[in-house]
Amino acid sequence: MTAGWQWDETLFAGTAAFYRRGRIPYAPGTAEVIAKVLAADSTQRVLDVGCGPGTIGVSLAPYFGEVVGLDPDPEMIAEAELWADGAGVAHRTSWLRMRAEDLPAGLGTFDAVTFGQSFHWVDRDLVPATIYAMLRPGGALVHIAEWKNEMRTAEGLPHPAAPYTAIEDLVRQYLGPVRRAGQGTLPHGTPGDEAAVLARAGFDGPDQHIVRGGQHLVRTEDDVVAGTFSLSYAAPHLFGALRDAFEAELRRLLRDESPSGLFSERQPSAEVRIWYTED
Repeated sequence: MTAGWQWDETLFAGTAAFYRRGRIPYAPGTAEVIAKVLAADSTQRVLDVGCGPGTIGVSLAPYFGEVVGLDPDPEMIAEAELWADGAGVAHRTSWLRMRAEDLPAGLGTFDAVTFGQSFHWVDRDLVPATIYAMLRPGGALVHIAEWKNEMRTAEGLPHPAAPYTAIEDLVRQYLGPVRRAGQGTLPHGTPGDEAAVLARAGFDGPDQHIVRGGQHLVRTEDDVVAGTFSLSYAAPHLFGALRDAFEAELRRLLRDESPSGLFSERQPSAEVRIWYTED
């Protein structure tokens, strides 16, 4: 992670209850693309690191023999268990409260390891090296994220776009100009350049696959509020005694933008990048 910042257990505290409602899902077909590229079958094991409420793990479970999800936040693990049970894949999944830095933890070998926009939170030297050793020869490390190289607008759609820039400004008014992250701050944001980090650990790649979005999504006021509180830098506990005041002002902002309480958005495309170990 970024120099000078240390992980602590409050990073996503209180966000799990808002995650599934507030976060926009990955583009339809993302799990199918991953399964096809990896030639998934019932003999394969997948490790989902930073699994959150099960976003990636639950979607992949029908295609693989076993999915093991891990996350340090106990509320995320509880949500993942509920999601897997509701989706009928509890028998194919297990969910562990632990950090990636605690691997291998006796979990054995895997055919693939996935990160759903969680890699930037881990130790960038320790974790990739550990994961490389946990993958079978020719195994894959899969990173899934929104594809950044596209323009998305609500032009031509029936409702206004959510005022995300104004929401970020409001968060800064309450929490200060420097991005919060648990008990610390990230003045320069989270790190990138995963390609260099993973190459240093011995991985080959990446192979890139774009899963196209563009579908019209209708978001309610409650969805946008939940999305705000699902973010690490706007986690509910960060507002302390001002949480109710912040939410009231956030809702006023949203109603001013859309009196109907409805917002239009284009589904983001998903970018799937895959690195491989040596055969």
